[in-house]
Amino acid sequence: QVQLVESGGGLVQTGDSLRLSCAASGSIFSWYAMGWFRQAPGKERDFVAAISRSGDSTYYADSVKGRFTISRDNAKNTVYLQMNSLKPEDTAVFYCAAGQLSVRVRLGTPDYWGQGTQVTVSS
Repeated sequence: QVQLVESGGGLVQTGDSLRLSCAASGSIFSWYAMGWFRQAPGKERDFVAAISRSGDSTYYADSVKGRFTISRDNAKNTVYLQMNSLKPEDTAVFYCAAGQLSVRVRLGTPDYWGQGTQVTVSS
């Protein structure tokens, strides 16, 4: 069993930056590919970014390429999402995800989900 706890969300203005963190516990962190998803009000949960177990491979949704960066620190059991040039349309609850198969994380069917952290970008 893996527990995921997100942090770092908040209220920011257009153009600002935020860094989300997701701390994992309960298993060996490096066994899991990790991902970030987001869900805006009234919309489905969408893929944002994913990173392989070693961190060598990263994947992004087109809407965040060039603005968001996913990274991980296996020594700290933590995955990060650096978000720059934030826009009002980035407003959503951001969820961390973990899966032993990277493809399942990217497809939105990970083994574990966090509880989410709210990000609100004002115009």
